[in-house]
Amino acid sequence: MTTVVKRRRRGPGAAPYLMTAPAVVLFIAFFLIPIGYAIWLSLHAMRVRGRGFGVRTEVFVGMENYVTAITDSAMYEALTRMLAYGVIMVPITMGLALSFALMLDVPKVGLKGFTRISIFLPYAVPGVIASVLWGFTYLPAVSPITRAFTELGLPAPDFFGDISIYFSIANIAIWGSVGFNMVVLYTALRAMPAEVYEAAKIDGANEWQIAWKIKIPLLAPALIMTSVFSLIGMLQVFSEPNTVKSVTNSITPDWVPLMRIYQQAFIENDVYLGSATSVLLALATVLMSLAALAVFRLRARRSA
Repeated sequence: MTTVVKRRRRGPGAAPYLMTAPAVVLFIAFFLIPIGYAIWLSLHAMRVRGRGFGVRTEVFVGMENYVTAITDSAMYEALTRMLAYGVIMVPITMGLALSFALMLDVPKVGLKGFTRISIFLPYAVPGVIASVLWGFTYLPAVSPITRAFTELGLPAPDFFGDISIYFSIANIAIWGSVGFNMVVLYTALRAMPAEVYEAAKIDGANEWQIAWKIKIPLLAPALIMTSVFSLIGMLQVFSEPNTVKSVTNSITPDWVPLMRIYQQAFIENDVYLGSATSVLLALATVLMSLAALAVFRLRARRSA
């Protein structure tokens, strides 16, 4: 008689959980806990109790900080300036990144490696350092641009004017972010099957028609992702105006929302109000990102 022995399959055990444990711990420690602490702070405030000198005590105030944040006129002015900055930064960044990616994907273009590195290198420069470099480039006393215009007998541009300041700050962000978006889009282009392009060329399509009719529609997922990244970058703009602020009076201490939050928390010494404003800004970032994703997906489905 033959005895059939069934081998019991062993489950995955604890190994997968041990592998993901460091990432989970870091996610909880540096993401969930700070968010929870910010929400907790936003629901409290410091009050002075007792007569005479009194005692400063942290008390629960509910939604009071949120009401103050929502009715802050300075924040609305900062939001308006941020939107004006974003209207310049986001379209130009995406347009240049897409143009560079499409040009690098053309088969007959030479020096592709050098060109990719040259476009990407500004992204490797920290935002604060880039802001300092561009800030001195804008400063009339040391600006090579101003010197060049003066040598040519032309009026020098005013980089810190009421309107031009938006272009000056947006230029710093564009210079640093185009390379990253270009690499993402170019990588997506290289992953597309070459047979599609070859079939289009056999049908008589030129490079412009291939780019417009084939490449850009197929790039929709990558374009959506990079566009959302650019929108989030617009909402989180801080280092560029905060650094350039030291060389011009055109930028106020609360020029954009994050600068306003910094002023509330560390200049006015009200971390509770600053926490409430930061929670509202984070919520706005999430909602705007979801809305942008929904719009982009809807347009991609219609175009398909």
